[in-house]
Amino acid sequence: MLRRSPTAWFRFVPNHSFHVILYLEWILLGITLLLAIRPHRFGINFATLWYFIPCLIGFGVMGFRLPIANLRHKILYTVAEFGLLFLIFLLDNRIGFFPLLGVIIVIRSCLIFQQVGRLIVTGLVFIAFLLMQFVGMSPPPPRGKPGGELPEAIASTILTLKLNTAVTFGLALLFILLLVNALLSERQSREKLSLANDQLRQYALRIEDQATLQERNRIAREIHDALGHALTAQSIQLENALLFLPPNSEKTESFLREAKQLGSRALQEVRRSIATLRSNPLQGQSLETAILRAVDEFQSVTGIAPNCRIQLTQPIPTEISTAVYRIVQESLTNIYKHSAATLVTITLQDDRAMLKLQIMDNGQGFDPAGNTTGFGLQGMRERTTALGGHFVLTSQPQQGCQISLTIPLPQPVL
Repeated sequence: MLRRSPTAWFRFVPNHSFHVILYLEWILLGITLLLAIRPHRFGINFATLWYFIPCLIGFGVMGFRLPIANLRHKILYTVAEFGLLFLIFLLDNRIGFFPLLGVIIVIRSCLIFQQVGRLIVTGLVFIAFLLMQFVGMSPPPPRGKPGGELPEAIASTILTLKLNTAVTFGLALLFILLLVNALLSERQSREKLSLANDQLRQYALRIEDQATLQERNRIAREIHDALGHALTAQSIQLENALLFLPPNSEKTESFLREAKQLGSRALQEVRRSIATLRSNPLQGQSLETAILRAVDEFQSVTGIAPNCRIQLTQPIPTEISTAVYRIVQESLTNIYKHSAATLVTITLQDDRAMLKLQIMDNGQGFDPAGNTTGFGLQGMRERTTALGGHFVLTSQPQQGCQISLTIPLPQPVL
């Protein structure tokens, strides 16, 4: 299953995982714009505003696409954010909007960097705020005061306000940092839980397959040791009886020969059933080779040469290969026993995420709704469902049968 880094979630697409954060950014940018266009005691400087607004829009557009993997790109992106921030401050040295843009930079840093990088960016934002608060902006000189010096009481009050503002802004940055980190941690926990559930499902499926294969081996041994030996002994006894028949017992000889043929046919069916029940049907071969081998056996028994088209571009996991091979094997058996078909088509192909199988015949068909004893069809459907796939059976009387299934392929974990 493909995993994405936290920054890969933050993209301007309809299924945006953190669209609330994106909306919050634009709300903060809107408030910043309102602060910028509000009149002050010197009026509105429209010439400066024409430069201020594009810078603010550019700052907001940068949030649509964040750098994902390259550390250099992340650093350049953050430097560009700070550059736009200082440019905006140079265009309008009022610092009322700075905390809002600083919060946006901290939020984006949480989506870009790991913990250390987030702390560094947060610290830089706080230091830049302090520089703008205490160095970049000085209070206007009081009217009527020569030299522009402030009374000590007023200067002390202004300093206290600045310190309180700095402490409040620092606590706000810390709160934002913890909040976004909590959101990211919760999202990562959900992804890890989903991955663990998938792995647990795959593990349970392998355990189930292993238990099923062990039971198949046990049944195969019992059939081989009991029924197989009995049929073999019966065939030998019938052959001996044929050797000692008197020359004029033609009718008895015909019955014995027919019984011998039936016994040989039953023995072949037992051996075929034992081979079907064995735990390693692929015998170390690829899925394509195993299916072609089954097709050759089907052709040797029925005289029908199936049209087989297999296009596999990647190795198929063992549990999926085994299930697909069993489904093909069971389908060919059903065609041989029940369909009376003269044309069979098997198509198997894959893409990056899905394996697709289709088996068609031109036989007599049947009504799927009336088939209540089809254990083979039920087994095919259960195998497909256990792998998270989709099984479709289409058939009508005298119109052949078509089996289509799709099985998702496991994706690499990055």
